[in-house]
Amino acid sequence: MNKSRSPGWMRAVQIGLGAIAIILSILVIVHPGLTLFSIIYILGITLIILGIFEIITGIFGLGANKSRWGTVGLGVLSLIFGSIAVGYPVHTAVFVIILLAIALLFVGIARIIRGVVDKQSRGWARGFSIGAGVIAIALSGLIMASPLYGAIFVSILASFILGIALLILGIEIIASGISGRKMQMP
Repeated sequence: MNKSRSPGWMRAVQIGLGAIAIILSILVIVHPGLTLFSIIYILGITLIILGIFEIITGIFGLGANKSRWGTVGLGVLSLIFGSIAVGYPVHTAVFVIILLAIALLFVGIARIIRGVVDKQSRGWARGFSIGAGVIAIALSGLIMASPLYGAIFVSILASFILGIALLILGIEIIASGISGRKMQMP
């Protein structure tokens, strides 16, 4: 047996996992809203678990002595925010999208200021910076005016990018499993 080839069972696992990744990529692309809520639930549950861990660590003094009650307090906050995310996923999504819209507003303002102030750049580069800033501010305003449409836009865009990434990964894993070559880790 050639040492550079994977064993048969590993190849079968690669093909199976690649197929699962491709199926998930299709689901992510077809159902972007479900993807957004799944991410919110996963993050909420993770915050709950981490909050419990931090509370236990602080109460039983497993961490640094000076930050014992700070650890408990931050654990409680993590537990509260995680519970809110899991209990109110729609409101959490709207809140996060509004925060992203505010960040986009600041980015747009910064791009416009950079385009106006930066005298060393060429005219087309300054114009492009100003144009990108105006587009960022316009998108921010649209998202803040209607968080629902912002949520739809963000979930479709994020789901599409995530779906394409999963699709490419799935194809790569299947190709590696079919060829029998070991996958190179970066």
